[in-house]
Amino acid sequence: MKIATWNVNSLKVRLPQVLEWLGSEQPDVLCLQETKLADARFPVAELADAGYRALYHGQPTYNGVAILSRTSPSDVRCDWPDGGDGQARLCAASFGDLRVVNVYVPNGQALDSDKYPYKLQWLERLRGLIAGELQGWPQLLLVGDFNIAPDTRDVYDAAEWGEGILCSAPERAALGALLELGLHDSYRKMHPDARAWSWWDYRAAAFRRNQGLRIDLILASSPVLSRTREVVIDRAARAAERPSDHAPVCITLESSA
Repeated sequence: MKIATWNVNSLKVRLPQVLEWLGSEQPDVLCLQETKLADARFPVAELADAGYRALYHGQPTYNGVAILSRTSPSDVRCDWPDGGDGQARLCAASFGDLRVVNVYVPNGQALDSDKYPYKLQWLERLRGLIAGELQGWPQLLLVGDFNIAPDTRDVYDAAEWGEGILCSAPERAALGALLELGLHDSYRKMHPDARAWSWWDYRAAAFRRNQGLRIDLILASSPVLSRTREVVIDRAARAAERPSDHAPVCITLESSA
């Protein structure tokens, strides 16, 4: 089973690339972030023609998440169980015994921005949600754009970034609190010494110069980690014409017993 996560930075702009990627890579599940589409404008028909069902939770211009799948999901959730705050950043679905939670974590903008405490509060709320999900779904993947580089290995120049946004100690501690629930950074588990990125700024030729951060993560519960065959970052998608600034990240699992 192949599950992928990809911040597409506007599905309207990137739909041809997404359809091409689905055709070539054939994932069972693809989680999208930053679709930037109101639900009424989601390309359900185009994706159905490609063989994918769509669960989506969007808004115009900003945010937006979706889960595309070859088979029908169950136990679907869009937004928080007790209501959202108007920002479309979370959805979840189950495929057999596998629970997939897809998130677009707030960026935070800057350490002195009022968006920074919002990010930390959002992550704390997410921890509570995932703790509950794990009680019912021990086979769980938490995937998405976390807007956090887990440690210095995940930043092309850790000295330059320092403890600024995406790399600050409180953000990393919030990510650590999620891992303490029994989740694992699957890419890092499979590639303990790798220095690889999933996001490159559009500016300053960052992709050509390979100056990026690894902020798109697939966090796996222990039972899922034991089934993991490989985790890869697809740089080729970032090299496409008019690309997203993020690359897809893919995990391949053995069938469950």
